[in-house]
Amino acid sequence: MSARERILGRVRRALADVPRDDTPYERAVVRDYLREHGERTVEQTVDLLAENLADYRAVVHRTDFDELPYLVMRLLAERGSQYVLVPPGLPPEWMSAADPTRVHDRGVSTPHELDRVESVVTGCAVAIAETGTIVLDGSPDQGRRRITLVPDHHICVVRVPEQVVSSVPQALERLDPARPLTWISGPSATSDIELDRVEGVHGPRTLEVVLLS
Repeated sequence: MSARERILGRVRRALADVPRDDTPYERAVVRDYLREHGERTVEQTVDLLAENLADYRAVVHRTDFDELPYLVMRLLAERGSQYVLVPPGLPPEWMSAADPTRVHDRGVSTPHELDRVESVVTGCAVAIAETGTIVLDGSPDQGRRRITLVPDHHICVVRVPEQVVSSVPQALERLDPARPLTWISGPSATSDIELDRVEGVHGPRTLEVVLLS
């Protein structure tokens, strides 16, 4: 008998006395938890998002549509980025003032090719204020998951207020679980047993979030 057969046998024995008409798990678990903590205005929700993003060591910027191209240009220039990865559906006006060489999101790109890209600019699917989390879902303005994991600098544009929600339950209602979801709470970081923080292990060392109103 294999390990799999032994485990499944134990499960069958454990469930042998459970009536077939027992309440399914989906209905047995009460889901009356709070959908958000406290009452906030739209402005307060956006401020909370900015505060929690900064607490995670993300760099937060606020701008409008007219100034966005110049802000992106300045952020890329400050990094000295010569190659910038651009998803296919990124609004062209976002990059209209920047002049680095644009690298397109291609399925045939190798990890070594992506590693030579200094920055990536994307949109997002939703931003969660209570947790300071940005969620990407692979939409055309966000591209494949790996383009935001390999380059060392990620500029993520969040449309305010339509893409900002207070809580995780509210965010889940907007997301398609069948899509490749990437949840980002600050720059990539990890710590060893000595609590030495190392950034950039499994994602960009620098995350800049632009709140676009």
